[in-house]
Amino acid sequence: MERSVNYQENHAMLLGALEAVLFSAGDPVTFERLAEILDVNEQDALLLAQELKDDLAASTRAFEVYLTAEAAGLCTKGEYADYVTKYLEIKRNIPLSRAALETLSIIAYQQPTTRGYIEKVRGVDCSSILNGLLQRELVEECGRLDAPGRPILYRTTPAFLRSFGLASVEELPSLEEHLQLVLDEALEG
Repeated sequence: MERSVNYQENHAMLLGALEAVLFSAGDPVTFERLAEILDVNEQDALLLAQELKDDLAASTRAFEVYLTAEAAGLCTKGEYADYVTKYLEIKRNIPLSRAALETLSIIAYQQPTTRGYIEKVRGVDCSSILNGLLQRELVEECGRLDAPGRPILYRTTPAFLRSFGLASVEELPSLEEHLQLVLDEALEG
């Protein structure tokens, strides 16, 4: 793969610039946008992000880079979470209910999918649960199904991937593994 001229000439500066952009952004930044900002190609933006991730992981610094299939972000390493929480006096988020986790699982494994499909699988109305997942930005609307009534389609978001430590939905356990975990939990409980 041919490196962009900017990448070759300004490698150290680009790593620092990437860290500054990710720190300032707060949210993940797509490799397409990073390439634009850094004046490199997308592959170089990905390589820089991976290098920054490796550098931070090997250091004692408080940040780490997380990568998804399309973007990179900067976050605090887990071992410093208690200090940051204490400083910000953040109340812990209320954990997702079992119903919300079931709904989220259906969306993750069947995406994009409709509310009607989710309700068919769960056997109950899920509009309030879906609204909660939308508010937490774990799922999003992604169009409409070309069918009578044109129902809204839902899919998971980059926030979902970050919350579950995934780079992409392809990293989800297979449906068989997921069902086995559910069965094991049911037998233990």
